[in-house]
Amino acid sequence: MQLSHRFGFQHLDFGHTVILFVLSLVDMLIDCILDDCGLPVTSADEHGNRKDMNFNGKGRSFDRGDEHREHLRRKNILMSIEVVEKVTANKITQVFLRLVNRNTPENFNYLLRKLHLIGALKKKNALSPCNLLDSLIVNIQNAISTGYQLDRKRLLGVPVSIQPCSSAIYSIFVTGKGSCWIPFDMFMENAMDGRHLHTISSVEYLTELSKTLQVLNRATWQETFQALWISALRLVQRGPDASEGPFPHLDSRMCMLLAIIPLSIATIVKEEAGNLKGETTSVIRGQLVSSLQILRQFFGLLSPPPATVHLANAAARKAAVVLSNLKTGSENMYSSFKDSSSIKAVGNMLHLIVEACIARNLIDASAYFWPGYVVPLKESSPVQASPWSSLVEGSPLIELKDALMVTPASSVEELEKLYSFAVSGSPEEKLAASKILCGASLLRGWNIQEHVVQMVLKLLSTFLPLDSGSEGRYVQHMPMLHALVSGISSIDTVHILSLYGLVPEVASMLMPLCENFGSLPPSDHRSCKLEEASVYSVFSCAFLSLLRLWKFHRPPIESALSRRGVSVWSELRLDFLLLLRNSHSSLKNLSNVTQSSIFELDPPFQKPLYIDSFPKLRAWYFQNQACIASTLSSACSRTTVLHVANMILKIICHNKVPKGGVLSVNPQSTANSTTSSSPAGVQEDMCQWPTLPAWEILEAVPFVLEAMLTSCAHGRLSSRDLVTGLRDLADFLPASLAAIVSYFSAEVTSGIWKPVMLNGMDWPSPAATLPVVESEIKEALAFAGVHINICPRPRSAMPMLPLPIAALMSLSITVKMEEFSHLHGIISQGIEICATSSSWPTMQIIGALWSQKARRWHDFIILTCSQSPFTRDNTAVAQLIRSCFSSFLGPLVDGRSCSVANRGVANLLGQSSDEKAHRLAVAPGFLYMRSCRLFPNNTFVCEEILEVVIERAHALANDRSSDRPARLRSECLPLSAASSLVEQIASLAATMLCHAGGVNLIRLLYEQIMPTLLLSGGEAKLGSGGMVCSIIEGYTLAYVLLFSGATVWGVGETSPAYTLIYTSKRQRVLDRHLEFMARVMEGNIVLGCGDATWRSYVLCFVNLLVSFVPAWVPEVKLNTLQKLASGLRRWHEGDLALSLLELGGAKTVTSVVESLLR
Repeated sequence: MQLSHRFGFQHLDFGHTVILFVLSLVDMLIDCILDDCGLPVTSADEHGNRKDMNFNGKGRSFDRGDEHREHLRRKNILMSIEVVEKVTANKITQVFLRLVNRNTPENFNYLLRKLHLIGALKKKNALSPCNLLDSLIVNIQNAISTGYQLDRKRLLGVPVSIQPCSSAIYSIFVTGKGSCWIPFDMFMENAMDGRHLHTISSVEYLTELSKTLQVLNRATWQETFQALWISALRLVQRGPDASEGPFPHLDSRMCMLLAIIPLSIATIVKEEAGNLKGETTSVIRGQLVSSLQILRQFFGLLSPPPATVHLANAAARKAAVVLSNLKTGSENMYSSFKDSSSIKAVGNMLHLIVEACIARNLIDASAYFWPGYVVPLKESSPVQASPWSSLVEGSPLIELKDALMVTPASSVEELEKLYSFAVSGSPEEKLAASKILCGASLLRGWNIQEHVVQMVLKLLSTFLPLDSGSEGRYVQHMPMLHALVSGISSIDTVHILSLYGLVPEVASMLMPLCENFGSLPPSDHRSCKLEEASVYSVFSCAFLSLLRLWKFHRPPIESALSRRGVSVWSELRLDFLLLLRNSHSSLKNLSNVTQSSIFELDPPFQKPLYIDSFPKLRAWYFQNQACIASTLSSACSRTTVLHVANMILKIICHNKVPKGGVLSVNPQSTANSTTSSSPAGVQEDMCQWPTLPAWEILEAVPFVLEAMLTSCAHGRLSSRDLVTGLRDLADFLPASLAAIVSYFSAEVTSGIWKPVMLNGMDWPSPAATLPVVESEIKEALAFAGVHINICPRPRSAMPMLPLPIAALMSLSITVKMEEFSHLHGIISQGIEICATSSSWPTMQIIGALWSQKARRWHDFIILTCSQSPFTRDNTAVAQLIRSCFSSFLGPLVDGRSCSVANRGVANLLGQSSDEKAHRLAVAPGFLYMRSCRLFPNNTFVCEEILEVVIERAHALANDRSSDRPARLRSECLPLSAASSLVEQIASLAATMLCHAGGVNLIRLLYEQIMPTLLLSGGEAKLGSGGMVCSIIEGYTLAYVLLFSGATVWGVGETSPAYTLIYTSKRQRVLDRHLEFMARVMEGNIVLGCGDATWRSYVLCFVNLLVSFVPAWVPEVKLNTLQKLASGLRRWHEGDLALSLLELGGAKTVTSVVESLLR
C-alpha cells in the first residue's frame, strides 16, 4: 500500500504501520462513496502531498433512464457507508484513528475534509438520507473527543459530583463565592510587595495562570475573565490609601487592574484567535463583554478610591459626550469632546476598566450604550481642558510643563508629540520632556502605560553611546540622563517597571551609565545633591537604582538560608540579570504581545551584554563579593586604594579623634585601624574632598568603614562622630550607601561585633516607644492568628543592638524624608536584612527607633516588624500556615469542619480599607505573602502545609461519618461536596507552596517531599484513619501535587520567556515522580502508607494528568509510561492505562497498538 510514501514517512514502525493502514482503509471506503456520488477520487501526488478537493454540489451526471445502473450506484454507496460505519464503530479502530489525529493531524484533517464533503452532498440531496451516515460522522467525532474519564463512583465508593468549580451547586458548600480562583488574588497581592522585583512580566505570568485556572476549574473564558476583574478590584479595595510609607501605593494596584490584566486578556484573545479561525475571536470577545457587564452587580467593588474619583468621572463623561453627539446628529461622535465642557457624569471602576479595554481594542465603543452605563451629573461648573490637548494644538511645552507633569496623557498621539520634543527639541525642551515622561503619564497613564514605558526606555537608550571613549557625549546629555534616571528611581516607578518584567533590561541600561559616569572625576569638591545634575548625582542615582534591581545586599543572610533549604541566591547575581536580558533579546517569537511591543530597541542595543563589558563595575562587583565572603585583609593589596581610604578618613574624621593623631588604614594589616601622626603636607587640604572618580572612592569605602567601626568599638571614635562621618561620606557620594549597607550586613552576619547600649547619649534610645511598638506587634500577629513571644530571651534593662546595626540605624535616622524615596531600597531593606541576620531579635528595637523618626509611617513600621518572627521561628510559621487555612476554609473543631460565615478570600487576604475593624488588623494571607520569601526552612513549610492538607482531608471524611447523633446525621456533608472541597484545599495549598519557594520548592515536592511522605510509616502514617479517610487523603494529595505543578509550570505550551524561568525543568521533575510511582507499582519500593491511600493517590493523579495536563505526558520517557501503564492494568485500570499511553506521542504508538492487539 506504500503507506510511508503515501503519508509522507521515511520509516514506519509497527504501531504507525497499523494505524496508517486503518486510516488508509477508512480513506479508501470514503473515496468509494465520493466516487459513486460523482466526485473524482483524489490521491496523493508523487511526493505524498494531498491535492485540494472542490465540490460544486452537482455531482456526476448520470443517465436517469438507466434505472439499473442507478440502483447499483445507490447500493454501492449504502454498502460502503455500512462497512465504514461498522469499522469506525469499533472501539479499537477509534483508538487507532485518535492516534492518527494526535500524531499526524494533517492526515486526519484530510479525512475530515472528505466527511465534510459527504455532509454537503447530503444537504444538497445529492446523497440519499441515511442514518448510517449520521452514525459514521458520530463515530469519527468520538474518535477525536473520547478520552478516559475517571469513574469516581468506583474510586470513592459513592456518587461524586464532577461539576466545575464555578457551578451553582458547588457554591453551596464552598468557602465563599469565587474561592476556586484564589491563585489570582494571591498572585496579585504578592505582586504588590515592593521589596520583590520580578524577572518576568506579570502580564506573561498572569496569562499563563489564567490559562491554567481556566483548565483546572473547567471554566469558560467568561468566568475566567470575570474572576480576573473581581480579583483585581478586590486588590484595589485592599489598597492602603490611608497608610503612609515607602512602599508601592495605589498607582501599582491600579496598574494591575487597568494595564496588566487587559494586556493579559489581549494575549489570550490573540492566542485563541490563532488556534481557531474566524468566529472564535468574536466568541471570546463576546465572553469578555459578558464578564464586564456582570461586574455591574458588584457595587461595593466598583466604588473608586478617593484619589481616582475624578478619573472615573472623566471616563464616564467621555461616554456621555459620545451619546450627546449622537443625539445631536454630529458626524463624528468624538469631534466635540473637548468643547463639551458642561457635560458631566458619575463614574466608577467599571468605566475605567471599559476605557482600558477600548484603548487596547478588546471591545468597542458600543459599551457606552449598555443600560445604565452613563449616569449624568447636573453641575454647572465647566470641566477644565487637558493641558495635553493644548500641547497637541501647538502651545509651548515649557509653559505647560508643570501641568503635564501631574496630568497623565490620554492617547498615544499626545505621547508622540511629547517624544518629538525629547528627541529634537531645544536642550530646555529635552529636559522638560524627559521629566514629563517620567511623571504622571508613567505612573497613572494606565490606558497607554505600556507605550509610556517603551518611550522612556527608548529615550534613555538614545543617550547611551555605543562606542567606548564617549565621555563627552555622556556629559553633553547629563541633564536629560539625570532626569530620566531620577524619574525611574522612585518606589512606585521601579515597581511598575518590575510588573512589566523589565528589570533585566533596565539594569542593562544602567550599567553603561555607572561604568562611564563612575570613571569621570567630579567638577568640584562640593557634596553631591541627588536633585541636581552632576557627575556624582547621575552615577549615584544609576548605581543605587541598579543595586535595588540586583538586590546586592541580600547574599549574607540568603547564603545562610540556602543551607537550610531556601534556594534564593541564583536570581540575585548581577550576571544572572544580564543572562536574562540576553535571553529576552534572543527570543524572536515571543507569544506575549506586550513583551514584543514594550521593549523594542534598535538592533545595536539588542546585542548580548556581559559583565566583562563593564570592567569598573565588574571590579567593584567582585570586591563586594570578596568583602562579604571574607575579611578585608585579603580583599586588597593595592596601596593606591589604601591611600584613598586614608584621604577619606582624614576628611570625615578631622577634629573627631584624640589630639595629635588621625585615623588611618595600616597597609600592613588592613583588618585593623591605628592612630598615627598626620603625614606632612596633608593639613592644607584636610577638609577638602578629593576630585576622584566615583569607582576609586567606592573601592576604598570598605576599608574606611572597617577603620571607623573598629575605632568606635575600641573607644577611639565616639558613636556620634562615627555616624556624622558616615553621613558626610554619604552626602559627598550617595552611592557609597551601597558599600556601607553591604559591609555592615556582612559584619552582622559574621557575629563578631559586641552589642552597644542604646542609652540615649551615645546611641539613640528606643525606650520611649519600645513598649508600645512591642504591644502593637503582638496585637497585629494575634489578628493574623499567630501567638508567640516576640522576645524569647530575657532582655537587659537597657536595649542593645550589634554595633553595625546601631551605626546603620543611626545613619538612616539622619536621612531626610524627601531623600528617602531614592534611598529606601538601599537603607531600609539593608536594615531589615541586618536585623534578620542578627543572632537575637532586634526588629522591634529598630521599629521603635524608626517610629520616633517617622511618626506618620507608624502602621507601616508595625507591619514590617510583624514579619520579622517568621524569618527565624518555625513555630510562628506553622501557626501562620494554619491560620491561613482556617481563615479561608473555616476552623476545625474536634476534627470536623466548622461552618462560619466569615471566611473566604476577604478573610484570608483582608477586607477593604473601609471595612477594617482595626487599623492593625492584618489578615493571615497578607502576612504570609509578605514574609514567605524569607522563611527559615522551605522544606518545613512544605511539610507543614501537607500536614494541614491531610488534617483537612480527615475532617472531610469525619463530616461523612455515621457516628453522629441521629438528629445531626442529616447535616452530614455529602461526599460529592467533599470531593469538590478537595479542590479548594488543593488550590490554596498549591498557591502557598508556589509563592513560598517557587520552582525549586515544587521540584522538591515532586522529587523528595511527597515520595518521603508516602514512604513514611509509624502511627501517624497515611492511610491509618479508615477506608473513606484513606481514599480522601490520597485524592487530596494528588490534587495538591498536580495543582502545584500546573500553577508554576503551566498546563501546556508556554511562551519562550516563561519557559526559560519556570517550565524548563518540568520534563525531568515529572518523569522522576512518575518513575517513583512505577517502581512502587512493580514492587521495587515498599510503601509506608496504606494501600487505599496509595491507590487513590495514583489513580487520581494519573487521571488529572490525562484530563487536565495532557501536554505533559509526551515529555515523560517511554519506559516510564510503559511501566506505569503495566501497573495500572494489574489494578484492572486498562482504560486509564490506555489513555495515558495514547497521550505519550509518537514514541508510544507501538505500545498502544500492541496492547490493543494483544
